[in-house]
Amino acid sequence: MSKPELKIRLMDTHAGGDVSRIVLGGIDPLPGATVRDQMHYLRDDADGLRKLLLDEPYGIPEMSVDLIVPATDPEAEAGYIIMEVMGYPIYSGSNTICTATAVLEAGLVPKREGRQRFLLESPAGRVQIEALVENDVVEAITCEGLPSYIDTYRSTIHVPTIGDVTYSVAYSGGFYALVDAAELGFSLVREEERALSECAYKIVGALQAERGFSHYTLGDVGPLPFLHFMGPVEQVADDFYRSRSTTYVHPGVICRSTTGTGTSARLALMHHEGSIRPGDKLETVSLRETGFIGEFTGTHQEGQQTVVENTITGKAFVLAHSDIVINPEDPMVRDDSVYHILSSRHETSS
Repeated sequence: MSKPELKIRLMDTHAGGDVSRIVLGGIDPLPGATVRDQMHYLRDDADGLRKLLLDEPYGIPEMSVDLIVPATDPEAEAGYIIMEVMGYPIYSGSNTICTATAVLEAGLVPKREGRQRFLLESPAGRVQIEALVENDVVEAITCEGLPSYIDTYRSTIHVPTIGDVTYSVAYSGGFYALVDAAELGFSLVREEERALSECAYKIVGALQAERGFSHYTLGDVGPLPFLHFMGPVEQVADDFYRSRSTTYVHPGVICRSTTGTGTSARLALMHHEGSIRPGDKLETVSLRETGFIGEFTGTHQEGQQTVVENTITGKAFVLAHSDIVINPEDPMVRDDSVYHILSSRHETSS
């Protein structure tokens, strides 16, 4: 007699071209007093869900997954855990935009016309959300970016087959290497996508081999996973800038969007260089001509670090509603830890 099939209820969304699979049902409550603790449980004991939804035959590594969990913060409407090819980032702008849209579209947060504000709980803590709803459509989400800062400014590393590369490092929810695209011979057009990935792979590999990075409160958060190619900055208005941008996630993924955390990292660098003031905005534009708008809202001191406060604005689109069927006898489901968290309430008859 075969084992029963199990189901995971999904809403697929995208923001700027980056697909976020929102897990709405089919997962048992996770252990942990906070959303951050629950993320650690998945990472350490039940990584099978991430692998299942981002690997063949169910997904591809370029996607992200956002698992909706009950908030542990009494003021938050819902919690969410972010899963990507590189692991478990504590924050992501594009994933937050998609998650905020999904909880509105799924009715977990009642949708109201006009502007409405609510809190979500990420592994990084509470996140203030402002949604713009027009004619029952979520037209924009503005979310808080994490306090961001420059860890390293204009250092140089030798990268085999490329040469000496000048880079800065920002923290904006993960550590980002920031490099000038033109210095590396790129114009940041879609035809360069493969070459950008190959170049970034070599630079990140060299950085990971040479040094690590430590957050001022979080400590060691693992090897640097992100690289952001920066195009020239164009001033469009007195308080508005635009720049072509491309974000790489190690190993081997070029994001479809410019990413929210990548945009926050750019704001931190522009503040460090004295080229932006509170209230100024930067629109980052991707290889696919999609964009996010980051606003520099202020600074505050965290120990020895001056950190940049910011928001990220973008729009998410719903792509599909689906149930994924998980068959325990499927040899492609290689990590049995996924079965530790699947809810038996979604079993079907065999």
